[in-house]
Formats: sequence, C-alpha cells, structure tokens
Amino acid sequence: MSTPSRHALVPFVSVDHMMRLVLHIGVEQMMLDLALAIEADFRRWPEFDKTPRVASHSDIGVIELMPTSDGQQYGFKYVNGHPSNTRQGLQTVTAFGVLADVATGYPVLISEMTILTALRTAATSAMAAKWLAPRYARVMAMIGNGAQAEFQALAMKAVCGIEEVRLYDIDPAATRKCAANLAGRGLRVVSCATAEDAILGAQIITTCTADKQYATILTDNMVGGGVHINAVGGDCPGKTELHRDILLRAGIFVEYPPQTRIEGEIQQLAPDHPVTELWQVICGTAKGRRDAGQVTLFDSVGFAIEDFSALRHVHKCLQGTGFYQELDMIADPDDPRDLFGMLCRAEAAASAA
Repeated sequence: MSTPSRHALVPFVSVDHMMRLVLHIGVEQMMLDLALAIEADFRRWPEFDKTPRVASHSDIGVIELMPTSDGQQYGFKYVNGHPSNTRQGLQTVTAFGVLADVATGYPVLISEMTILTALRTAATSAMAAKWLAPRYARVMAMIGNGAQAEFQALAMKAVCGIEEVRLYDIDPAATRKCAANLAGRGLRVVSCATAEDAILGAQIITTCTADKQYATILTDNMVGGGVHINAVGGDCPGKTELHRDILLRAGIFVEYPPQTRIEGEIQQLAPDHPVTELWQVICGTAKGRRDAGQVTLFDSVGFAIEDFSALRHVHKCLQGTGFYQELDMIADPDDPRDLFGMLCRAEAAASAA
C-alpha cells in the first residue's frame, strides 16, 4: 500500500496539543495575540463571506455550524451549547474547526476548538473593550463564573490592563473555583455574595451565564453611567441576560447584525433599533464611546470571522512545533482519476500480507 504524500496529510491539533501550545506561548500572550489577529481581520471585514450561523435548536440546546471565507482560505466551526450538560459532568460548549485552502478545497488544519473558542471569545471581548470601555477602566465585574470566566478576566488584564476582578455566581462553588484558578495571576480577586456587590466600582461588567432562557442578570437600576457592558451569555434565540431598559439607553455594538438580532440581547428590541457594527469602529468609519458618561454594550454572540482568525493564528503558531499530528485524511491515488484503482491496490496488498 502506498504511503500518503505530504500534501495529503492534514495537521490535527488535539486538546492535549492545544493546551501544550497555549502553555508554550503563555495564556495571556495567546489571548493578546488572538485579539490582534481578530482585530486585523475586522479591519478587512468587507472581504469576508458572511452569514448567520446555521443552527439546529432543541429544547435542551443547540448545534451550530459557523462558516466564512476571505476568498483565499475557508473556515468553519462545529459548536454546541447544552447548559444541562454540566449536570452529567459534561461541557456546556464543545467545538472543533477546519481551515481549508480555497484554491484546492483541501483542508490545511483540523483543530479542537473547545479551548480555542474560550480563548477567542475572551480575546474578542477584550478587543471590543479596548475600543469601547472607559480608558481608565481597571475593575471588571464577572457575573457568571463558569468555564469562560477565567479566560475573560485574563484577557481583560492582558489587553485592557484590568487590575481587579469582582466575581459573582448563583453557585458559590463556581466562584470558589474561579477565584482559586485566578490566584497568583496578577489580579486582585474579590468574591461577592450578590451581583449588586460585584458591580460596585466596576467600569466593565461582563455577564456570562449558561441557562437557555430569558433572564435578567442586570436590572436597569444596577447600571450607572460610564460603564461598558460585555454581554457574552445571551447567544441564541430565547436566551438573554439584560433588562430591556438597559438596551434602550445604551450605545449598542455588535458583530454581525443579522445574526445578533436573532441571538443577542437585541432580540428584545425592534428590528430597526439602531446598532453599530464593531468593525466600523475599528476602521474609524463609526463612532465608539461618545463620552465618559455613556453606557456602552458589546452584544457579543460570537461570529465565524473570529473563529477563522483563531484557526489561522493557530496554523501559523504550529510551524516548527510538535504540537500536532498528521492525519491521513485525503485519498491520494497515483492517478487522480483512478480512485477505485487505489482501493484495488490496497485489496491486493491485504491479500498478499
């Protein structure tokens, strides 16, 4: 049986490889680099194919495909969201992704994206806060202390200079977990008994809860002027975290309006309620924060371009490392028109063995 040629072997980054790569680079440095990579792709936003993610919803969760292309490379992510999984000892969110060459259609990378999604989500949050949060922001409240919390806190530290994170979760065990994981990482960590306590003195408020339902994590009277809200948890139809009145007085910034109006906090508003696309702020064609007293809201639902950026960055970082294995995924017959002949030769080789 013939040995696959090099161009038929596809690099695969397993969970173990991803962890080794991230630790090799450094967690904060990885998220800082990802934020820069995502920002660079936001600056060329018009070059990308864009579509709302393809979602299959059930009563207990959602399974989604998130595709995009810049004309040179194509990427997609498979991702689920099942909040009840934690009761079975399973992850709420799991994912994997593929990066491919448009010219040939051949995949050039397959990667786990459970860890990478957490990294890129936090990097995107921090990138948005860099453009929208008050410049003096040094304190962040983290409402919801589950799987995303530590990533969000460290990304805000690396990109925005956050010095203190104030934690709250309805499950005290989650807060204890988060505080323990963040210990010794250069942040003042304050565990709080209520959401109201957590937001005291915070210039950035991040909400990241898991329940798939309309919820009010922040009420209007909890949010004073001059703060930036990073709303991460509302990311599918019927799932929100903020009271509608907050939205009515905030400057709202989104990734891709056709998707965010279906899945984000703004599903609570009229379809024509004005929002600003974040890429326009980064490119200087739209205004970000207007003044020190404004409430800004990044209605983050996650978009395929961010995953594309993350996959391309990982592909680049793999060069010269051993943090991947090569998969024999692509049939590579001697004659491209004789695929069946390849099977015949394998049959003959097996019979001779």
